[in-house]
Amino acid sequence: MGVKRYELSDAQWQRIAPLLPGKAGDPGRTGSDNRLFVNGVLWVLRSGAHWCDVPERYGKDKTLHKRFTRWAKAGVWERVFASLIKDQDNQYLMLDSTLVRAHQQAATGKGGAKTRLWGVPEVD
Repeated sequence: MGVKRYELSDAQWQRIAPLLPGKAGDPGRTGSDNRLFVNGVLWVLRSGAHWCDVPERYGKDKTLHKRFTRWAKAGVWERVFASLIKDQDNQYLMLDSTLVRAHQQAATGKGGAKTRLWGVPEVD
C-alpha cells in the first residue's frame, strides 16, 4: 500500500518519530499511535479543511485538535522543525507561497498576540 495523500512516508516518519513525545519510556502517557496522529494533523493543515472535517481514520476531530494544541503549547512542533532545519541535506521540509495566507488587514502589524499557534482558534 502506498502513502496516502498528505501522509508521511516511512522514511519521513523514521526521521521524526524519535523527536515526538509519547514513546514507551517517556514520562506520562504513551501515545496510542503517534504516526496516525501526525498524519491527521498533516491532513488538516495541508488540505486547509476544518478540524471537524478530518477523515474518521485519524480519530475524533476534537481529540486530534486537543492533542495538537497540547503539543503546540509544549513546543513539540518547534523542536521537530528546528531539528529538521539543521539537516544539511534537507529535501523534505518545504514551504511554498500557496501555504502562506494572510488576511489583507494583517499587513498593518498592529495588535494581537505575539505568538500565533497554528491550528488553534483565536479567542473572540
